[in-house]
Amino acid sequence: MQYEAVIGLEVHAELATQTKMFCGCRVVDTTTSRPNSSVCPVCAGMPGTLPVLNRRAVEYGVRVALALECEVNHTSIFARKNYFYPDLPKGYQISQYEQPLAENGRLVIDTSEGERVIRVRRAHLEEDTGKLTHITDDGGDCSLVDLNRAGVPLLEIVSEPDMHSVEEVRAYATGLRAILRALGVNSGNMEKGVMRFEANVSIRPAGSDQLGTRVEIKNLNSFRAMERAIAYELARQASLLENGETVSQETLGWDEPNQRTYVQRSKEEAHDYRYFPEPDIPPLAVEADWIAQIRQRMPELPRDKTRRLQQQYGLIPADAAILTSESDIAAYFEDCAAALKQASARSAANWITGELFAHLNSTGAEITHIRVSPQSLAELLDIIEAGGINQNTAKTVLAEMLASGSSAQQVISEKGLAQVTDTGFISDLVKEVLTTNQKELASYLAGKETLANWFFGQVMSAAGGKASPAVLKEELEKQLTEARRG
Repeated sequence: MQYEAVIGLEVHAELATQTKMFCGCRVVDTTTSRPNSSVCPVCAGMPGTLPVLNRRAVEYGVRVALALECEVNHTSIFARKNYFYPDLPKGYQISQYEQPLAENGRLVIDTSEGERVIRVRRAHLEEDTGKLTHITDDGGDCSLVDLNRAGVPLLEIVSEPDMHSVEEVRAYATGLRAILRALGVNSGNMEKGVMRFEANVSIRPAGSDQLGTRVEIKNLNSFRAMERAIAYELARQASLLENGETVSQETLGWDEPNQRTYVQRSKEEAHDYRYFPEPDIPPLAVEADWIAQIRQRMPELPRDKTRRLQQQYGLIPADAAILTSESDIAAYFEDCAAALKQASARSAANWITGELFAHLNSTGAEITHIRVSPQSLAELLDIIEAGGINQNTAKTVLAEMLASGSSAQQVISEKGLAQVTDTGFISDLVKEVLTTNQKELASYLAGKETLANWFFGQVMSAAGGKASPAVLKEELEKQLTEARRG
């Protein structure tokens, strides 16, 4: 039997505020900071303390809601979500339930089959929990609690179960990440844990409208883990049904070393958390005028920017999408394109997504920290366009520019890399190569025309890689034609 996947995603995005959600403690990098160094009685859950809402966190939440075309509720309610776990110092989490910050949004994604609209059910504010570190020593196993993360503002974005493949889930998650980064509300650095996913996964017979029994996979902290966990779970559920068994409603974890899901507990329902309104925080009123002010300050969103780059610069969709994946990369491209005098913007896109990205990937550098400015790259591309150097030499020049910070013209002059366009000189090299390779010339004249490329390479090598490709090609074709005539 053929089955259809039905997948919904809950994304927990840390909001990049300076202080925590309900107290004045600084938000610190929990991967590098000393444990429990940014904690106060409020976020430690001490009796008698009162929470004070972070206005900037609400503003960031509204930004995201507007970007996702949500309806921002003018009144929303904070609630206590009651459960016990070592990383939850109060014994409850302050979240939102019946009246969230925003509802009924959507995110358009691109798939191999075209555009798809994924509905967003809700976006609500809440506080993060602490962080547990499990260790084993001579005295046995134990868990250490770090409350630096406790109380950090989170926005939970919940989709409808509108996705039907791992490809669609990845497109949705990466699209959402790009929006959060463009808005400046989240760094998108997955290795820092600022975005975490929970996937609700079920399958049903293809063509059916009935939803199958769903499971929830918790704490997926990377795109790779998310994709692998969902793919594994879809296969596991299909195998169960094919064997006449049933799928149990459960909360699962992902075992990365063994590449499988495992049961954490039976699936909770909302009533298990005993939600009730937070008595220490009044209803949150978000006024229409404030929403309008936030809307006016919204930056250009990635999808709009992608479309504009295609229209303005004639880029192909794939290049435009890559360039707009991060605002710093898009800004670098546009600054480079603005500085070009002869070369095309398409050429700039190719070099940025090719040579520059290779450098960024190999060094781990950010594009804002490299030693080649957008204007310097534009200078290099204009030199290529004018015939000053060829493509291969340009790669050598760019590598030196990245290493030294020198301009393209400086590198070319200092290393003697200027392209040779002297027709007489190149003609002599072609003649020499054909004369010293009579066997290959005979094969070419006998019909093995692919040897023309070999001759081209031999001449270019003899010229030290600096011969003008256009002049070389013209001279080679001319002398091969003469040889064919005898």
